[in-house]
Amino acid sequence: MKKQNFLKGSVILMLSVVVAKVLGALFKIPLTNILGGVGMGYFSTAYSIFMPVYALSVTGLSSAVARMTAQSEALGMHANTQRVRRVALALFSGVGLAGSLIILIFAKPLSIYSAKSSQAWLAVAMIAPSVLFGCVTAVERGYYEGRKNMYPTAISQAVEGVVKVLAGLSLCAYVQRNGEKFVKYFPDIEDVRAISASAGILGVTLSSLGALIFFAIMGIFSDRETGGDKTLVSRRKIARELVANALPTGISSLVTNLTALIDMWTVIACIRNFEPVHGISSEEMPQFIYGSFAGIALTVFNLVPSVTNMLGKGILPCITEAWESGDRESLKKNTEQALFTCAVICVPTAFGIGVLSREILLFLFSRQTDEAEICVNALRLLMPGMVSLCISFPMFSMLQAVGKFRTPVVIMLTGAVVKLAGNLILIPLMGVDGAGLSTSVCYVVILAISVFEYFRYTGVKADSSKFFAVIYSGLMCGASAFLTADICRANNFSLIKIIMITALVGGMFYIISLVLSGGVKFGSDRNILIKNTGT
Repeated sequence: MKKQNFLKGSVILMLSVVVAKVLGALFKIPLTNILGGVGMGYFSTAYSIFMPVYALSVTGLSSAVARMTAQSEALGMHANTQRVRRVALALFSGVGLAGSLIILIFAKPLSIYSAKSSQAWLAVAMIAPSVLFGCVTAVERGYYEGRKNMYPTAISQAVEGVVKVLAGLSLCAYVQRNGEKFVKYFPDIEDVRAISASAGILGVTLSSLGALIFFAIMGIFSDRETGGDKTLVSRRKIARELVANALPTGISSLVTNLTALIDMWTVIACIRNFEPVHGISSEEMPQFIYGSFAGIALTVFNLVPSVTNMLGKGILPCITEAWESGDRESLKKNTEQALFTCAVICVPTAFGIGVLSREILLFLFSRQTDEAEICVNALRLLMPGMVSLCISFPMFSMLQAVGKFRTPVVIMLTGAVVKLAGNLILIPLMGVDGAGLSTSVCYVVILAISVFEYFRYTGVKADSSKFFAVIYSGLMCGASAFLTADICRANNFSLIKIIMITALVGGMFYIISLVLSGGVKFGSDRNILIKNTGT
């Protein structure tokens, strides 16, 4: 089994996420065009109910299994690595089954309580099995990640994306075209869009099943290292440590997903003044606005953080190894490498999306212009939060790698309080734009606390000069993109031309500024050398 260093492993994972996100866009954008704002409200309601259970039971598994696997592998305890894998599969299969049953049994009351409507219960029920499938898949991903082999995770994510697009869109479109055939089977659901949304959600469940089948097949052909230290840790101790490692991460992720629940509760409840939309009744408008925000603005917002999240996966075993061995130089190098790489990716992207928010939304959601227009300013206001969230992902992984499992929980709880207070204050004043602004404030606070805690605990002294170079280069990128987009609009260029020309000019100014400011320099022995990152 071929192992990769941090950068190679992270690049593999990020490329896989780019593929997955492209596939996700091919799923989400046509799905939004099929369902509309109200239909996406049902879809988003199911996701908002599902994600806290999924986060609590699944999210911490990969990092917990990866950390314990990395520890065993570093000590040459290959037999113990396999025991960790078996114990994790047995333990968390039960956890996943329990989570699936909870969602399935309480689908109707949860949909009534959360969205003040029983129409979304079928969508909630359709996504329930994903918790079980996700638990098993997360254990397998963590096992390979801990052994510094990121290919299985990357391939499984691609499998998920393909199945989601093919199954989700075909099922949703079929139900939408033949709604009268399905309404009779669900007499308590009056809106065929709710049934269509359920069909789309079923595609998500089938995609998680596809990833599980991939790992089952891979397990037949994969090699297991033999030899080394034959010492075995007791199953009970492994189980306790897995839970101790995974639970705080799961709670942190649960709190992260509370922001989606907070949006669902407060946007629907707090929206007071809104412009009427043709074909949407005043009673449906809060659901329409929430569905637009969750299905459009947050979809674009989450694209880049989902990519940089892979830096957290890639850095965890490296930081664990450096911390356990007491290698301070490696700890510093890997820390700077992860944060700088993340900043290089997310800063110019945020400026670009902020400048081109209207064009991007109208291009991606061309059949849902009313929904897109609602989200333009909200998306702009989300950009500082996007940068903060991007960098927070590797920060949390590094905190877990050095044994600070509970710290992210406290940080995320603080962020959730900020988010709730922000929504309650800002949404009545600013409408859905207030939800975007409060999200940014929430993640800025989260990043500030996590950076402070990590560097205080580890004692690492990072070189800040290259990060200032990224910020300066981002400003140059944003300014050049703003002027270019303004010229293109004045000349009535098409949406795609505005996006492409502006992105090209902004990207060129970003790269040139990054080189001139010293963030990137050319070396004689290598074509491009990222300054002070050890690449």
